[in-house]
Amino acid sequence: MRVSVFAALAAATLLAAGATPPRAVHATPYRPPTTIPQVASLTDGVWLKGDLHIHSRHSRDSSNNPVRKILALADHAGMDYLLISDHDNHVNGDVAHNIWVDPEYRSDRMLLLYGAEWTTHRGHATIISAVPYDHQALYDIADDRDTVIAALKRKLGVHLSANHPGTHDAFAFSYDFVDSVEAWNSSVWATNAINMHIWDDMLKSGRKMTGRGGSDSHHGVPDTPDQATPLTYEAYINNVGTPTTWVFAKARTRHAVVDALTNGRVSISANPYDPRVEFTADLDDDGHPDMMQGDNAKPTGKPVAFHVALVGRMDRAAAYSVDVIKDGEKFTTVSLTGAHPEAVFTDTPITTARTYYRVEVHGPQTPYPEVPGSMKLSGDMIALSNAICFNFDPQF
Repeated sequence: MRVSVFAALAAATLLAAGATPPRAVHATPYRPPTTIPQVASLTDGVWLKGDLHIHSRHSRDSSNNPVRKILALADHAGMDYLLISDHDNHVNGDVAHNIWVDPEYRSDRMLLLYGAEWTTHRGHATIISAVPYDHQALYDIADDRDTVIAALKRKLGVHLSANHPGTHDAFAFSYDFVDSVEAWNSSVWATNAINMHIWDDMLKSGRKMTGRGGSDSHHGVPDTPDQATPLTYEAYINNVGTPTTWVFAKARTRHAVVDALTNGRVSISANPYDPRVEFTADLDDDGHPDMMQGDNAKPTGKPVAFHVALVGRMDRAAAYSVDVIKDGEKFTTVSLTGAHPEAVFTDTPITTARTYYRVEVHGPQTPYPEVPGSMKLSGDMIALSNAICFNFDPQF
C-alpha cells in the first residue's frame, strides 16, 4: 500500500510540474528464433587434437621454451594441430616478424595456426587464424572502445577467444565479439571452476559460445629431471596438451580447424592420451544422432535421447562418472563402464525458452609419460564436452 501511495504522489508531482509521468516497464517475454541454421553432417568430418595456448622463447617469461622443443613434444604426443600463442606485448605487437617467421615453426605433419596472445591491461585473449593477418592493427587499438575492436576483429576475419576468465588477467572486454572462451586453462584445476561458471553465464545469455582448452604452458622440458629449476618445473605439471582440445573438422586443414572451433564442435581432454567425450542427441527417436556438441536446433516438444560416449585410451575396468549440466545446473549423473563406455539420458527441452546441455567426465587419468605431474593436478577431471543447444540466437 505504501508503495502505491508514493507512486501516486510522484506522478501527481510530475503532472503538476507539466512533466510526462514515466511509463511502466514490462519485461519482454522470450520469443524463440523463427529460423535456425541447419545442423551440419555428423559423419563427414574427422576428430583432430591440439593445443591453442602455449608460449615459446618469443615470450619474455618463457625463455626456456624453444619452438623446436615444443613441436617435438607435440608431434610425439600425436597432436594434429598447434598454435604457439606468444604474448604480443613482448614484441610490441609485431608477431608477424618474430613468431610467424621463426624457422623452427614448421611441421610436415601438424597444422600450425597463426595467432598470438592479445595481452592488454583489460585482460588477455588468444587470436586464432588459419592464415596470416594484421595482428599489429589489433595490438594498436587494445585501449580503444569495444565497438572499434569488434569492427576490426570482423574485418580481419579472425577467431577471438577469451583467455582464463577466472584469473587476475580475466578478459574484461565485451563478450559480444568473443567466439570462444578458455573454459579449461592448464592442468592446474584451481581456477577452472570459475572459468566454467563464466562460460555457463555466457551460454545462459543466449551466446552460443564455444568452450575450449589451452595449456598456457610457459616453460620447456629440461633434458633430465635433476636439471629442473623453479623456472622449468612447470614442464612436469603443465605442458603441451594439458588440456588437449579436440575439434570435429570437415577436413584436415587449418581453415577446417578454425571453423570447427567457431562452430563449437569441440571436446576437451585432460591430456593427449586421455579419452575424448562425444556428446550427441537423437531428436526423432530413430536411434541415430541428429546433433552433436556445438549444434543448435529447435526443440520438437518431444523427449530427446542424449548419448554420451568415451573414445580412446582408458582403463577398461574403471567406472567413469558423468555430470550432466543443464542451463548451468547439475541435471543428473550417469556412469560409463566397460570396453566401450557409453550411456543415454532423456529430457524434453521446452519449446518456449533456450536450453542447453553439456557434460563433465570424471575418472582415472590415462598416463601422460612426458608430463607426469599433470595427472595429479587435474585430479579426476578427464573430459569436457561443449553444449548441445536449443532455441539459441543464430547471431551468436
